[in-house]
Amino acid sequence: MTVETELKLHISPEHLQKLKRHPFIRSLSVGRARTLKLYSIYYDTADLELRSRAMALRLRRVGKQWLQTLKGGGQVSAGLHQRNEWETPVPSEQLDFAALKACGGELPNGVRNRLQPVFVTDFTRNLRTLSFDGAEIELCMDSGEIRAGQSSCPISELELELKSGEPQRLFKLAQALLDIVPLDVEHTSKAEYGYLLFSAARPSASKARFPALKRSQSIASALQSMIAACLAHVQTNVPGALLKLDEEYLHQVRVGLRRLRVVLAITQRYRSDGELTALRDQVTKLCVELGRSRDWDVFVTQTLAPICTRLPEHAGLREVLGVSEKARKRQHAGMENSLASPDFQRLLLRFGAWMHGDHWSATDMTLERFASDTLAKRSKQVLRHNKDLVGDDAQQLHALRIACKKLRYSTEMFGSLFAESDSKAYIAALAELQDILGTLNDIAVAHRLLNELDNPARHDTLALIRGWMEHDYAVRVAEFGKAWKCFAAQRGFWA
Repeated sequence: MTVETELKLHISPEHLQKLKRHPFIRSLSVGRARTLKLYSIYYDTADLELRSRAMALRLRRVGKQWLQTLKGGGQVSAGLHQRNEWETPVPSEQLDFAALKACGGELPNGVRNRLQPVFVTDFTRNLRTLSFDGAEIELCMDSGEIRAGQSSCPISELELELKSGEPQRLFKLAQALLDIVPLDVEHTSKAEYGYLLFSAARPSASKARFPALKRSQSIASALQSMIAACLAHVQTNVPGALLKLDEEYLHQVRVGLRRLRVVLAITQRYRSDGELTALRDQVTKLCVELGRSRDWDVFVTQTLAPICTRLPEHAGLREVLGVSEKARKRQHAGMENSLASPDFQRLLLRFGAWMHGDHWSATDMTLERFASDTLAKRSKQVLRHNKDLVGDDAQQLHALRIACKKLRYSTEMFGSLFAESDSKAYIAALAELQDILGTLNDIAVAHRLLNELDNPARHDTLALIRGWMEHDYAVRVAEFGKAWKCFAAQRGFWA
């Protein structure tokens, strides 16, 4: 068994051709470039059991030689794909289970007799060995297509595979290539694209999920896995957000960045350095920009739209809605430019280089103790508002909402270390409080946006909208008092 370590990058066909001829590539090349024609058949059961187990089985023809490969396990971190791989030559276009067993590969029970071809990849690979900053890296430039039945999708990507040296060098090389041509860090493998074609599944936004932690894990390992999960959550949703497939994609990008921001703040308690601070500042800047677009989204869809539905003949409301839609589109355009920019891809690559650096020092503190201390600190930040809490103080409620959000994400991060029966009531009370504070904040933001729209001609219409919002605000403030008492009575489950 070998462990394959590679960084995948999407590139347009025209930029792929430019990169092939670029002097920078030639200056790093060791030996001559080779061109291979690669044709692969991927096998799985009709219900895709191998895929469900994060495994992939293929036969690949390279020239006249057939290779059988089983991949499984591993992880994707900041675009770096690391998977276990069992590969062996086979005599023909037939699966050879004896050869698979001989090289250490093992399929799940009951799968062999149900395997069938599910899709093929057919592409040309331009292959070069590069010497870069003390590492030997294989650069693969792939161009072709994936086919499943009557469906197909193009292949145009780079693979940087580490042959020797540190994984960090893959990200450093990718940053250098990004200075030459536009590139996107690719989170999805060719096999995963093939599975999507085969299943003809309608794409959907990826939801947030922190990895389950083990008490035996080191603090560094836990933090790295959580940062990787946040980056993956953002990466998988950005393409759908840019293509406007569904508003949920953009929402999930925002959620992923907010969670990443909280994880980075906790990471700074464990270890702090200049690059971490710079990365956190960049994430904060993105969060603020995407937050502005969310403000207009909520204002248009949750504040104005319901009022307009109740008063459909009100010309003033229709005019304010139209102006607000234009402001919303301007914010979305700016946000989309940021996510589609080379700077965003450079940020992802910087994360990868930083995460795979050798500066993650060890500590004697256990992960459980670190988690308990973190949750206790976050809880105190929430409860310190208890002394002079006023239900209609918008500024104080905003600060409390931020503290609750940090505590909520922290409980999700470390929750797997504690018994669910202990944490269930606490998290439920916190979620109720956070939801109410979120609505109160949305109303406060709506007042600010109305101020931006204010002019003499709209005065009466804006007063009507404000009156409606003030009624909703009073209702929520009354609910807040009850929710706060319920949460304040909870005992920290980590104690």
